[in-house]
Amino acid sequence: MCAVARTMNLEISHRGPDDAGEWADPAAGVSFGFRRLSIIDLSEAGHQPMPSASGRYMIIYNGEVYNFRRIVAELEALRGPIEWRGHSDSEVILAAVEQWGLVDAVRRFIGMFSFALWDRKERELHLVRDRVGVKPLYYGWVNHDELLFGSELKAFDAYPGFSPEVDQQAVAALLAYACIPAPQTIYRRFHKLKSGAIATFRAGTLTEPTITTYWDAGEVVANARKRMFEGSDQEATEQLETLLMDAVGLRMVSDVPLGVFLSGGIDSSVVTTLMQRQSAVPVKTFSIGLAEREWDEAESAAAVAKHLGTDHTSLTVTPREALDIVPLIPGMFAEPFADSSQIPTYLVSKLARKSVTVALSGDGGDELFGGYNRYFLAGRLWRKTHRLPGFAKKITAGAINSISPDRWNRMWGAASPLLPKLYRQRQPGEKLIKFARMLGAQTPEQLYETLVTFWRDEPVVRGTSLAARQVRSELTDPVDYMMFLDMLTYMQDDILVKVDRASMAVSLEAREPLLDHRLIEFAWSLPQSMKIRNGEGKWLLKQVLYRHVPRELVDRPKMGFSIPLDLWLRGPLRDWAESLLDERRLRETLFLDPAPIRRAWSEHLSGRRNRQYELWPVLMLQAWLESTQLRASTTRQRASAASAHAVAEAVPRA
Repeated sequence: MCAVARTMNLEISHRGPDDAGEWADPAAGVSFGFRRLSIIDLSEAGHQPMPSASGRYMIIYNGEVYNFRRIVAELEALRGPIEWRGHSDSEVILAAVEQWGLVDAVRRFIGMFSFALWDRKERELHLVRDRVGVKPLYYGWVNHDELLFGSELKAFDAYPGFSPEVDQQAVAALLAYACIPAPQTIYRRFHKLKSGAIATFRAGTLTEPTITTYWDAGEVVANARKRMFEGSDQEATEQLETLLMDAVGLRMVSDVPLGVFLSGGIDSSVVTTLMQRQSAVPVKTFSIGLAEREWDEAESAAAVAKHLGTDHTSLTVTPREALDIVPLIPGMFAEPFADSSQIPTYLVSKLARKSVTVALSGDGGDELFGGYNRYFLAGRLWRKTHRLPGFAKKITAGAINSISPDRWNRMWGAASPLLPKLYRQRQPGEKLIKFARMLGAQTPEQLYETLVTFWRDEPVVRGTSLAARQVRSELTDPVDYMMFLDMLTYMQDDILVKVDRASMAVSLEAREPLLDHRLIEFAWSLPQSMKIRNGEGKWLLKQVLYRHVPRELVDRPKMGFSIPLDLWLRGPLRDWAESLLDERRLRETLFLDPAPIRRAWSEHLSGRRNRQYELWPVLMLQAWLESTQLRASTTRQRASAASAHAVAEAVPRA
């Protein structure tokens, strides 16, 4: 059994290059495998799988419980001095579970984590994931009743008998959202454990878990709205800075070098600022610049770093260096994933890993404090149009749709001969078509889906319709609703997946202080006017930053962490894309309809339309399918050398 776990561990050794371990309970039919990236307690005392002091529990654990020292103090206040084997948070998790039980213990944890806990007494396996889904946890079945679980799907490739089927419903979701929303995965019978949940399996009945939700975002938001913050702007700024200082400070606990990703935007600048305030030495900061100035944030990041006095490292990446990453993406993400900012995220992670093992990031600020342009733009549109008669909206939408997007581009676009340069727009056709779709939205949910989905009018997955995402919320304001949906879907299924896979691909741990659950709860108690004011987002977050950084260094249009993908697809990536979008190859992917894909590719190459957002998910799917076939031959060789009797796989330590 340990041999199988060891073989599976090899597939994800990048997540834990410092140590490895296996453990099995043959009588129960359970085995654990483990890879460690050593962060806290670098000694053998931090080795996993780790038993509890009483021997009742065995754990493998991926992530960090940042407040573990506070939990130690709480335990010792109850029990007196404890003889600890080391000083790892893994050992503290076990002690907390023995003291308070699993659910009450997990509710005390501030952190990012996924872990597996085997209870020898009750003969139960518990899979646990953090509140917002920072750390991944997959599980599913092979050979009818053998349970596998792990941090990445690729670990399962090495398990004897693993021959999964692609889930066409997941493919439809991928092409619509550029990612596969939880609990779906690309494979049938395999799932992502939802955030804030515990899945419990009893020995002998491994086919159906009992799910316990210990932190429910819907309930958190509902409770926060019942006790709205009623203080002044000054009081809100003070309270937010206090929470931010603690969240950042907890994430600076490390026995290895750490730094921070600094883009020069609001979120990363706030994290860097409060990190530097709590550091006796210059904080190591890292940024990536692109040769194309329109997408380059390196200059802004350098200005913030100079003001704060950080130890800054910046790298300007050539298009060739960025494009060299593309062939690595399918293996890096293990299932198809199509947020093109995966490329710069990997590059900045690779840059940071040369100097540090841990890097903080500013992820979460947009979703919690109203940073995305769609919040205030769509909010204004909704307020102005949702009460209009249906026939008026239908006529307006029909008039817009009567003219093709490429014709709108010729009339109003950057090269339009009909308008003065001041009034020309970049790709107005796409914007107008989206506006027409938004006019048809009857509810905030429909409005949100219109804004964030692709291929809405050109279904490309045969015989499959996009299943509606089931999200429970009592929010009626469209802006609040979009922020809530982004927190539950886009942030978890896209942003956090991107950051985890790209950073762990180079054995770097990324930490997100803005996603501290206490900050989330506070943010949802704030009135919307403290987030979006005068047509701009993140108002309150900016007030904290302005205390430490001059406005002129950070007040600039939002850029996002993006690349000139539309240009690259017409240029250096054209041959690669053409081979994957060849009609014959598309037909070989039996569930795809080649016609709309080829049409979109032709429109994009001609420059008539920018179809990058529709094409990139198709390209990532095709590249992943090709990579999976190539990977299968090597993993089968490994699997054939291993035993076929294990039922569980490691969650690697990060």
